[in-house]
Amino acid sequence: MQFQQLAYFVAVARTRHFTRAAELSRVAQPSLSKQIRSLERELGAPLFSRARGNITLTPAGEALLPLAQRMLTDLETARREVAELAGVRRGRVRLGATPSLCAGLLADVLADFHTRFPGIELQVEESGSRDLIRDLGRGELDLALIILPLQSSDPDFSTTPILRENLVVVSPMSQPSPNGRASIRITELRQRALVMFRRGYDVREATLRACRAAGFEPDLAVEGGEMDAVLRFVEAGLGLAVVPSMVLKNRPGLRGTPLARPRLLRTVALARRKDVEPSHSADAFRRHFNEYLLGMSKEDLGPDLEVLISDAGAGGPEEERLSGRNAEESN
Repeated sequence: MQFQQLAYFVAVARTRHFTRAAELSRVAQPSLSKQIRSLERELGAPLFSRARGNITLTPAGEALLPLAQRMLTDLETARREVAELAGVRRGRVRLGATPSLCAGLLADVLADFHTRFPGIELQVEESGSRDLIRDLGRGELDLALIILPLQSSDPDFSTTPILRENLVVVSPMSQPSPNGRASIRITELRQRALVMFRRGYDVREATLRACRAAGFEPDLAVEGGEMDAVLRFVEAGLGLAVVPSMVLKNRPGLRGTPLARPRLLRTVALARRKDVEPSHSADAFRRHFNEYLLGMSKEDLGPDLEVLISDAGAGGPEEERLSGRNAEESN
C-alpha cells in the first residue's frame, strides 16, 4: 500500500468523481483509476460502487476513509517536523476553536502570536466542540480549544483545562437592566423572550437544561443564529440571551448580567491527540497561549473569567481524557 494510492482514494471519496479527483491530484485519470484498482486488489475488497454517474463508497471504503485521512495527515506532519528540525524557519498551526472563543479572546492571542512568529502559518477552523474533536481525531487539526465536558472515551485525546468562565444574561444597553439588580436568577427568564443559538451550540444545550431544571420551557423569540447573529438580535431588542461573558468585549451596545447561584459555568480546554507528538509550531502556540493568559491582568479578565493554568510551559493543572467529568459545568 502506497501513500499516493491513499491520496487518490481520498480524492475520489471527497469528489465522488474519478475525473475531478484526477484533476485535483494533477494526474491523468487512467493512472488514478489504475492505482485505485491496485489498492482494491491489495486490500481484497472494492472501495467504490461504480454505478453510471454515481460513485459511492462501499462498506470497505467507508472503513478505510478515516484511516487514510489520518495516515496522510500524519505524513504531512512528519514532513513539516523534519523541515523544522532541518532549520527551516516556517511552520503551520491548524487550530480549532468554538465561535465564542473566536469572537472573544482568540483574535488578540493570534495577533500577538503572529507578531512573535511571523513565519508560522495560522489556519483556524471555527465550529462546535463535537465537530472540532472529530476533526482533531481525523488529523485535520493540530490543537483545538473546546468546551468540557465532552461525551467521549477515546483514549487518543487529552485535554488541558485553561479557563473557567461564567455565562451571563445579555441584554441591550438601550433598555433597562432585566431586573434592576446586579445578578439574575434563571427562574426570572421564565416569562422573558429569549434569543437562542442554533442546534449544535453547547451554550444552547446548557441554557435549555438550566431552564428545564428550574421547571419551565423557555419562550424563544428567535432561534437558529450563530454567535454574532444572536448578539445582534439581542442588541435590536428581540430578547435576552445566555452567552459566555468573553463575547461581550468591544460590544458597548450590550450589557451582561451575571447569573445568581447556582451559576452556569463552562471550562475551556486545549485538546490534542495523545498518539501524535505536537509539531514545534503547535507547541510554540500552546506555550504562547499559556503565556498570554498568565500575563492578563485582573482588569482584562474581569470578574467572570478565571485562568486555570499556573505555568506557561506546563500542560496545566490537570491533563485528562475527554470524558463526562465536570458535568456540573455547562458548556
